[in-house]
Amino acid sequence: MKKTAIVTGGVKGIGWAASKALHRDDFNVSILDWDEKGHEKIKELGRDSMFIHCDVSKETSVKEAINRIAEKFGSVDVLVNNAGIQRYSIVTETTEEEWDLVMNVNLKSAFLCAKHAIPHMQKKGEGVVINVSSVQAFISQQNVAPYTTAKTAMLGLTRSIAVDYGPQIRSTAVCPGTIDTPMLRESIALSPDPQEVYQECVDMHLLKRIGTPDDVGELIAFLASDKARFFTGQAIRVDGGLGIMVAGSKRD
Repeated sequence: MKKTAIVTGGVKGIGWAASKALHRDDFNVSILDWDEKGHEKIKELGRDSMFIHCDVSKETSVKEAINRIAEKFGSVDVLVNNAGIQRYSIVTETTEEEWDLVMNVNLKSAFLCAKHAIPHMQKKGEGVVINVSSVQAFISQQNVAPYTTAKTAMLGLTRSIAVDYGPQIRSTAVCPGTIDTPMLRESIALSPDPQEVYQECVDMHLLKRIGTPDDVGELIAFLASDKARFFTGQAIRVDGGLGIMVAGSKRD
């Protein structure tokens, strides 16, 4: 039977790239997102796909959506927890509302989707959970306290799923560096000189470019496949070498 993948936040950016790659690799693809543009985007995938408008930070919405997917396609085999938002602030200036919003969308959603997808995977005796974290689970820039906290916590969730539900279910975390997504463009646009900030992002990476959504989407598709059957519990950085070089002497 054809396998089914769920992608949260799948309407744009990394989520859309993952949705396309999984559909190409012969998965039924279900996108969960609060962006109504999903109704149009799903037409690009065509058959064996569906879109559900869903607030993935709300358990009732998540449970209903995942049950609908299982009923339509007969199984839930892969869950890609990609939904995420960015807010810029430091601890002493972050409001409780901002903190809760980032935690709910970036972290709680992954917990809720895993909670309700895993039982469907257990019925089949196998499954894959892929959590889209960030390179900022390892290194942090300034002014992103809620975001880097949530993305770091996703690594613990990844390990817990791998330990608690193995060997039937695999769980991995994907940790992108700077990726050219709508969220990045929106963030850069807030600066006085967007082009300067964009170039700074480029220069931070050893490969001297920022990533594309497809760079991450292809990794997600690989981890979802049987080719990655010996991967579990790990965080995999797809970051163009961001943050591995320290300042010091260099050769001429």
